[in-house]
Amino acid sequence: MLHRNVRGVRLRLDVRVGAVCLVLVGVCLVLGVLGLVSGEYPLSLAQVGHALFSGADDFTRTVVVEWRMPRALAAITFGAALGASGAVFQSLTRNPLASPDILGFSAGAYTGALVVIIVLGGTYLDVAAGALIGGVATAAAVYLLAFTRGVRGFRLIIVGIAVSATLGSLNTWLTLTADLDAALVAAVWGAGSLNGITWQQTGAGALLVVLLLAVTLVLCRPLRQLELGDDAARALGVRVESARLTLMLLSVGLVAVVTAAAGPISFVALAAPQIARRLTRAPGVPVPTSALMGAALLAASDHVALHVLPVMLPVGTVTVVIGGGYLIWLLVHEARKRP
Repeated sequence: MLHRNVRGVRLRLDVRVGAVCLVLVGVCLVLGVLGLVSGEYPLSLAQVGHALFSGADDFTRTVVVEWRMPRALAAITFGAALGASGAVFQSLTRNPLASPDILGFSAGAYTGALVVIIVLGGTYLDVAAGALIGGVATAAAVYLLAFTRGVRGFRLIIVGIAVSATLGSLNTWLTLTADLDAALVAAVWGAGSLNGITWQQTGAGALLVVLLLAVTLVLCRPLRQLELGDDAARALGVRVESARLTLMLLSVGLVAVVTAAAGPISFVALAAPQIARRLTRAPGVPVPTSALMGAALLAASDHVALHVLPVMLPVGTVTVVIGGGYLIWLLVHEARKRP
């Protein structure tokens, strides 16, 4: 009887998760199409179809394929990367406030990119490599500083916040001491923006995101056991430290890819997993649903930044406003849960 009840609960949960995923896929598709038809040069669905699959005029094809499609694809894929990364970190730390931007990994990727932009003056590929190296180096530093006979979630968060504050000061100093042109480039890029993004950034970034997401989804099975605690996970046969370190590196890689292409986009990784968890009513933080929620959040935020507000703003500005409000709500909600 108990076995039947467990199977029934699991089936209802799987159905709910599947339904939420289908709805989020539909939302992402609608937002992607909306990104192709909206703008100062509005287009119909028929015109977009002609530009994609048949002989539209050169200007319409340029607007759709070269200008709007890279941005729409980047919003969806980069949002998915941030959502999945946040889900992994919140599962590892068992804390809804944990995310790459809170733990300092986004700041580390930003530092690596700033060094390339301001000090070395490299190309886009150099900036991407710098962001990846900075993110991985920061993750290694946080992990080693938090390691004391294993890594505890609370200690990881405290160390991450301290490292993030230090790197934030370093980033400000680098920007203030740079020459004007480099400082302007760094400031615009540091706001987290999809403005002017091209196929060079979107193509390489989307490919890396898909590869890293695929590996993360394959290797994320130990997350459910790790959420029970290290001792319980070890008893269930999980190699705790190796699994935790591998998942951390994959998540940092996802954040670094996004940061290299679009700059640090805050709060998507924080909000998407918890919204997905509440929609699915899952006991843990679901990685696939969080990725889809992140894609929908970033695509919606980019549409607001580009078309709804009276002036065009970087998408990172919109996500900060949305995420800040969500963070306040989450803190109040968590405080009310405690006696």
